[in-house]
Amino acid sequence: MDDGDTLCSIGELARRTGLTVKTVRLYSDRGIVTPAERTGAGYRRYGPDAVARLAFVRTLRELGLGLDAIRQVVDRELTLGEVAARHAAALEAQIRLLRLRRSVLTAVARRGPTPEETRRMHDLARLSAAERAHLVDDFLDAVLDDVPGRDAIRRSMTPDLPDSPTEEQIQAWVELAELTLDPEFRAGVRRMAASYAEHLEPAPPVPPRPDVVALVRDRAADAVASGVPPRSPAADPVVAALTAECARALGRPDDGGLRRQLVRRLEAANAPHTDRYFQLLAVIHGWPPPWRRAPVLDWTVTALRARIAG
Repeated sequence: MDDGDTLCSIGELARRTGLTVKTVRLYSDRGIVTPAERTGAGYRRYGPDAVARLAFVRTLRELGLGLDAIRQVVDRELTLGEVAARHAAALEAQIRLLRLRRSVLTAVARRGPTPEETRRMHDLARLSAAERAHLVDDFLDAVLDDVPGRDAIRRSMTPDLPDSPTEEQIQAWVELAELTLDPEFRAGVRRMAASYAEHLEPAPPVPPRPDVVALVRDRAADAVASGVPPRSPAADPVVAALTAECARALGRPDDGGLRRQLVRRLEAANAPHTDRYFQLLAVIHGWPPPWRRAPVLDWTVTALRARIAG
């Protein structure tokens, strides 16, 4: 048989293309490859172009295209580029869904939640962008109320999940969303915001004075990292520098009253799970890990209480 000119049977075409006779017959029935003629007995005969056409079809099938789309391409009803773009978009949607499912299952395997918690995790992961924004807005409205400077605080606490998040970002979003629904966490953030507002009263001066939490971070973080015991004499210069700076910032004497005020402020600022919230926020946004508030605030409160008692 001459490979260039002779027509071939469906069996020969299947052998040349590595497809089954059943598959070639299906493609032929769907109009993807058509016989050049039929014999008197009704058997299909295919021309030389059928081999190249089926090789192309096989490639498209391996890429995941459906038979209807393939027929439109081979019949030139649509360009290959148009069909490929549509298929790529569909695959992207599938990938996002699979990544979401995998992230939820990974979290379930790690945390061992109850059936109700598993359902809630799945529901939170499936929220649309608008639904996610509504959930966060509801949380921030509830905890910030009419706190001065609330717009800036909102911006610093609002997660913005990317359009194509990683599995880690999805898991971070689900855990963060669960935190926003936790009554204990809400109450802690509400106390923290109220303490911040109290710190600003009366109306903040111009330029605004620094918040004592930021001053504590700048003054005490190195002592905590170095393992300085908060009640030891080695902590004295750290505490003295901190209280002196806070006294200047607040415009009041550096005395026992100031130390007690700082203790109240720092305890309110050290709401449970706050560190975790900002860690998750950093993962969602792709930011560097934030400083851990709890160890520094705990250290400072202990150091201040020891010196108040002394």
